[in-house]
Amino acid sequence: MTRAPEFALVPIGQLRAHEEIEAANVGELVDELRRTGVFHDPIWVARGSFVILNGHHRVAALRQIGARYVPAWILDYETDLVALEPWRPGLPITKAEVVRRGERGELFPPKTTRHHLRVELPLHPTPLADILDGRAAADYAARPDASRRLDAERSGPG
Repeated sequence: MTRAPEFALVPIGQLRAHEEIEAANVGELVDELRRTGVFHDPIWVARGSFVILNGHHRVAALRQIGARYVPAWILDYETDLVALEPWRPGLPITKAEVVRRGERGELFPPKTTRHHLRVELPLHPTPLADILDGRAAADYAARPDASRRLDAERSGPG
């Protein structure tokens, strides 16, 4: 059974990259984070392995500013909820290879994999202060789980 995506503040040290980043892109994200004070778009993470599926550059930007937590949607990666395709045609990539590389630290070059979701996830703006020092991590953990929130958002008001 596929579990619904769950929002969480994940300790940054728990995340595993499977793909290298382009350093030039990180500086722009750092500037935006400092200017707005809000992290708008949670990354996507594979449940269990904590391999980053989408958001390597955002994680690098958060590391650069000293964040302890990363807002993330935790997904059942092995299900059809998440689709995987290569950025370059003809490059065979499997979900198992993505997880293996993340667990071993054997990174693909930047922009090798491209993930899509078969459901739409809401943005989840998170104040930068909450992820820099983790003050709100317990508050997020105590909130109703994401599956209930997503069901309520899909069905509309009452």
